[in-house]
Amino acid sequence: MTDTSLQAEIAERDRLDLDALAAWMSANVPDFAGPLSYAKFAGGQSNPTYKLTTPTRNYVLRRKPMGELLPSAHAVDREYRVIAGLHPTGFPVPRPFGLCEDDTVIGSAFYVMEMVEGRTIWDGAFPGMDADTRRAHYHAMIDTLAQLHNVDHVAAGLETFGRPGNYFERQVSRWTKQYRGAETEHMEPMERLIEWLPRTLPPQTRTSIVHGDYRCDNMKFAPGLEPRVAAVLDWELSTLGDPLADLSYFLISWVTEPEGRSGVLGLTGPETGIPTLEEVVARYCEKTGRPEGLPDLNWYLSFNMFRLASIVQGIRKRFLIGTASNANAEAASARVPALAQAAWDFAVKAGA
Repeated sequence: MTDTSLQAEIAERDRLDLDALAAWMSANVPDFAGPLSYAKFAGGQSNPTYKLTTPTRNYVLRRKPMGELLPSAHAVDREYRVIAGLHPTGFPVPRPFGLCEDDTVIGSAFYVMEMVEGRTIWDGAFPGMDADTRRAHYHAMIDTLAQLHNVDHVAAGLETFGRPGNYFERQVSRWTKQYRGAETEHMEPMERLIEWLPRTLPPQTRTSIVHGDYRCDNMKFAPGLEPRVAAVLDWELSTLGDPLADLSYFLISWVTEPEGRSGVLGLTGPETGIPTLEEVVARYCEKTGRPEGLPDLNWYLSFNMFRLASIVQGIRKRFLIGTASNANAEAASARVPALAQAAWDFAVKAGA
């Protein structure tokens, strides 16, 4: 999630050529009128993100980083494509204004979209709300995820946005390779998962747009206390795939201890207003037309924990070789064994 604070100073490599950018916006963005100024959002997002300010309105610009990049990484064109496909359907995404793939304008490809005003909520406990307001916010998140999965991706021009075939088969292979590439020691639960997950792949019965990182801090809620998702952000991992991937990733919060982020284990019920996992599933099934309910979710939860373990193992390796030396990297890297064990525990519940 992009940090919503702004940097006081911008490094030379992240500066924008305002004259070139203003000329591009004059030619491509309806009703654009300068003068134009900018600030960079703080945080470690992979695509540098800026607030653009004019006398009449604000915009957001996301660009590829400068320098050599992996061919499929930092695909701002894919982000722009999914936002541009979803916006006309009424799904809450920022209005897209234009994509520029000409590196000569500001040094790398970029796109410009609307700046959506609202609230970023980092803590899944949604502090400061009464139970009814908190419940309404959770219902808004569930309903917005269901709305995404109900979008006709063909009608939205996104029929080629992902590869055909079993989504989880590709995902298990991808995250196994990621883990092997960052492996630093033998972990028995990971070895078992690498053998068990591809052997027990669930059938894929539906295909939809999947966000890939759907949680409370990757969206803007409406201003005030209105329980409405004003915009879903950060589409870097989006593709076509199995909607149960998004749902089960979202549900990881319900089996994760509260840590000031999205975890709500032990916080659900009428006293807090946070729906139980079973209530989330029931509401999602109602909104997506699944009267038969869902299959056993333990395989999906196992996979998502395995995926998280693989991601955090990458941080662990960078920490151990000294390229990610801050305290957060050290704390994150220590979580790998617990994530791996949690993944295997769900595998056992699924019949492993």
